[in-house]
Amino acid sequence: MNGIHAGTGLDGDRLRAVIADDQALVRTGFGMILTADGIEVTAEAADGAEAVAAVRRTRPDVVLMDIRMPGMDGIEATRRILAEDTAGEIRVIILTTYDLDHYVYAALTAGASGFLLKDVTPEHLVAAIRLVRSGDALLAPTITRRLIERFARREEAVPSAELHRDLSGLTPRELEVLRLLATGLSNAELADRLFLSPTTVKTHIGRILSKLELRDRVQAVVLAYESGLITPGGTAEGAVRDP
Repeated sequence: MNGIHAGTGLDGDRLRAVIADDQALVRTGFGMILTADGIEVTAEAADGAEAVAAVRRTRPDVVLMDIRMPGMDGIEATRRILAEDTAGEIRVIILTTYDLDHYVYAALTAGASGFLLKDVTPEHLVAAIRLVRSGDALLAPTITRRLIERFARREEAVPSAELHRDLSGLTPRELEVLRLLATGLSNAELADRLFLSPTTVKTHIGRILSKLELRDRVQAVVLAYESGLITPGGTAEGAVRDP
């Protein structure tokens, strides 16, 4: 994964994680899995407030964040962590008991980089942490589409003037890539649809994320729906070849 080994971060240092869950058994189990793979657990938290404090104190690479916790829930904790000026490269992975938990969309809009079911296998848990730490998004394209289409509401989209302000810096090709990305297409599918190489598609996505100041493709998908660029159930047609 971009040359990053299981237990190392982007700069080659050991990967560091905070585990936030109100169930001690869950925290212990995940902690054992991460430690066995060389990932350092810098702190555990039993609620959102403890999670925010732990992140401020230990500056981890990734936070495994339960949604339903007493007091401050995982959504508010995620929002506060990622709103910090010093958040930098910190990534948040949401932990949920049920597929398509109705809190997941709110967590993604708060800045989370994806979600995991709590019955995730040890291998997938470690792979997920490596994935988001490398700057990618955790959700598979089809899961992204299902989440957004189920929870995004067209009436929540901002007016067209706001859409123009947010996306005016994108080129026509980048807008087209963003529309297709929001329908749940993978990079390979985007390349086929747009008659581009996978490398070129990746470059376009990188520029979109940079211009819009987004962490990953999940945030790009959320923005595409919330800005009104695409509506739930909508499609993005009209792909053309680059000259």
